[in-house]
Amino acid sequence: MRRTDSGMNQRGASTDSDSFVDDFDGPALDEKIWFPHYLPQWSSRAKTAASYRVADSLLVLDVPIDHNIWCEGLHQPPIRVSGMQSGTFSGPLGSTIGQQPFAGHPTVMEEQDSFRGLLVTGGRVEMRAAMTLSPRSMAALWLVGFEDEPQRCGEICVAEIFGRSIGNDSDTVTVEVGMGVHPFRDPELVEDFATPRVSIDPTRFHDYAVVWRKEDATFLIDGVEHHRSRTLPRYPLQLMLAVFDFPEWSDGTDGDLVPELAVDWIRATADL
Repeated sequence: MRRTDSGMNQRGASTDSDSFVDDFDGPALDEKIWFPHYLPQWSSRAKTAASYRVADSLLVLDVPIDHNIWCEGLHQPPIRVSGMQSGTFSGPLGSTIGQQPFAGHPTVMEEQDSFRGLLVTGGRVEMRAAMTLSPRSMAALWLVGFEDEPQRCGEICVAEIFGRSIGNDSDTVTVEVGMGVHPFRDPELVEDFATPRVSIDPTRFHDYAVVWRKEDATFLIDGVEHHRSRTLPRYPLQLMLAVFDFPEWSDGTDGDLVPELAVDWIRATADL
């Protein structure tokens, strides 16, 4: 795990030789750790700035109704997103070098300075969060390679929840929670992703975690294991946190809905 200087800073994050904790108790986002944009190299920092607030010991990401379409005209389906990441990297303007390229092989529209706020190489990463989602929205925490080398691009998805998967089963709220590994362009990985239906209400606070060891990774919700993967990236990963809106999924009556992801804390513990 790469860390900042040890100790508690004035923005609510603390680090030591073994762990990182951000409980969002400070008055502002800790921008030594978090870059409040979503993959700006394919667009610009101005057009990818997150909508968020830090208050009442929470980080709240939301997507207002007038929020920009991300990479409008290029990414399909159209999405609006408020996201932040604990690292960023891109090649020069006009190149195709950058994190998480999407279909169509985009080129860098705005070169980004390399930023390594927090990179993890194993251990436990967890988030306590609640979500306000509609059938057209989604929220997630995932880890991706820094991609300073193109093949270092694999993903460990800690939790991914689509509002349209929320349902009731005998008066119990259930939801599908995506978790697992996506290889993307890493030839050493294979797809190992699951979407178990879990008896939780995502509008209430729950703990979502991955425990990432040398031999495997286990994915847990409130301490209960729901998936295990033995195909894992072997390089540093950055944290990605975001809430998404998919306008094409609208039923025509939901244009005023604002999805939110409220995070109580995020923790990362060094290699186990």
